[in-house]
Amino acid sequence: MSSSLPNAAPDAAPAPPQVPAAPGDRYRGDLILFMAVTFALSWACWFTAIAIGGSSKEGPVAAPFMLGAFGPLVGAVVVRARRRRRGEPVPAFAVRFRRQHLLWAPALLVLTSASVLAAALLGHAAGDPALSWENSRDIMDDFGGPAAFLVGLLVSGPLSEEAGWRGTAQPRMRASLSLVRVALVLGVTWAVWHMPLFFIEETVQHDLGLFSGSGVLFIASNIPMAMLAVCAYERGGVVASVAVHFAANATMVLLDVTTATTLAMVTGILAILAALLLTFALPRREPATGDAAPVAGTPPAPPRAPRLVD
Repeated sequence: MSSSLPNAAPDAAPAPPQVPAAPGDRYRGDLILFMAVTFALSWACWFTAIAIGGSSKEGPVAAPFMLGAFGPLVGAVVVRARRRRRGEPVPAFAVRFRRQHLLWAPALLVLTSASVLAAALLGHAAGDPALSWENSRDIMDDFGGPAAFLVGLLVSGPLSEEAGWRGTAQPRMRASLSLVRVALVLGVTWAVWHMPLFFIEETVQHDLGLFSGSGVLFIASNIPMAMLAVCAYERGGVVASVAVHFAANATMVLLDVTTATTLAMVTGILAILAALLLTFALPRREPATGDAAPVAGTPPAPPRAPRLVD
């Protein structure tokens, strides 16, 4: 006697496990988003100022000119908001704020300012005009006094940029690049980002002229400046990179560094200083641990030693 059994339904195939994005892929997406927001906002504002025409210091040009400086800060806020929404950890190479960073910031500020001053003195020895305190005082008066000068330069460059270039882009790039490569990439990117300013009247860049020797050297100086700010971030976080950025900007403006000879001196001395810091003064630290729990299912990353140079 035979019996028949109903055909059993085939077992459903198990759903494939979700593979979380690798940190490198995640960082690549963060960098693309940051650069897109930064360039879109800054260049939209600056090209609007160019289209309006007129002085960057007054009238309808002043607002888009100033707003454009905040592109990197807005890009940083957007990337951080997305990271928090997704519950992703802080980038492994991010430098957390520590109280000792408050000691590095003034030291690097003085060192950077002294380097620019030394370059200006060398430029004078090579035939450039002598330094003049009266000229520096006139520059501060044009800003509305010393306090307005210091606040304006602090807000319009260091505070509006460093949280982006160094605080956001640098630690994500450090996941796959050495410090030297990060500095070079950020330096070139920084120089390109500044380009529209050459076409806005009464900016430092416009006064130099894009195709003059001074203009070309200003563009080139972005690379050692970025190297120095990268070193400052590694040693003292965003606070230190803000100090370096502010010191270089303020000293160059007060000393009216505009000639090709002095700009060449500034570029060379800052490059030497950055090279010395890269070689001798940076901690060989392990990547920091993120403050958020990793995405579920993400295997722990194997430990890796950070590379300072290739």
